Amino acid sequence: MGEGTETEVKLRLESPDAAREALARVGATLVRPRHFEENVLFDDAAGSIRATGGVVRLRTSPHASVLTFKGARRLVEGMKTREERQTLVEEPAAVRIILERLGYRPVFRYQKYRESWTHHGQEIEIDETPIGTFLEIEGDPEGIRAVTAELGHEASEYLSESYVGLFFAQGGQGDMVFDPPPGDG
Repeated sequence: MGEGTETEVKLRLESPDAAREALARVGATLVRPRHFEENVLFDDAAGSIRATGGVVRLRTSPHASVLTFKGARRLVEGMKTREERQTLVEEPAAVRIILERLGYRPVFRYQKYRESWTHHGQEIEIDETPIGTFLEIEGDPEGIRAVTAELGHEASEYLSESYVGLFFAQGGQGDMVFDPPPGDG
């Protein structure tokens, strides 16, 4: 948690099982088992944060709640790089009220099941979303390239778009949520 720069890519995979099999094959280590996450993006009425390419997100999961600011994204060798500052949140409902009192409102909600792995110092997430299964590989550029290659993928397969962008590019409307709502999964 804290301050820094996020560098990541996404890869679209056939299924969560295919992702798990690929990670097991290369010797990746499971860090956190599959869990549900709810993400809410906030902005003011003028869309000022989005207009600068930024994001304010409140994420809740069974493990922790996190408030995150992400700056405008840059593409470097097909990888998305951006400022990222985040902090753990003890009471997400209170933070939501604070944001709303400051003039921010929820503008988009997205859900996913996430499973966290690590390999060669890179964070790897299996994300099951309403628009498909993705591997998200985050770390340093050299490590991302190495892990991607070891998994049998090429830079031409990198997706640098956010889940929000991917959702709308696929014709999504409203929020990116599961239908019906997920169980305890």
